[in-house]
Amino acid sequence: MDPRTLDGNAVAGTLNEIFGVEMTTAVGRCAHCGNRAPLGALLAYVGGPGIVLRCSVCSELVMRIMRRPDGSYLLDARGAGYIRI
Repeated sequence: MDPRTLDGNAVAGTLNEIFGVEMTTAVGRCAHCGNRAPLGALLAYVGGPGIVLRCSVCSELVMRIMRRPDGSYLLDARGAGYIRI
């Protein structure tokens, strides 16, 4: 694993801002491989212009998050088959 890779718990605050609830324990399913796991178990990449969350099993993209200059967020969760809140 790349030493710059964090787990999904590293973005707990951002997820809470977006969803308004604790999300690291919410279970999601990877749309690519079917792995079911808490969002806190995803692989988090935070060094770029946004946040990238990847499946911890197949490394496919699950979620992308970008904060806009006006403070709103853009969220792409196409890689999640579902997220159970």
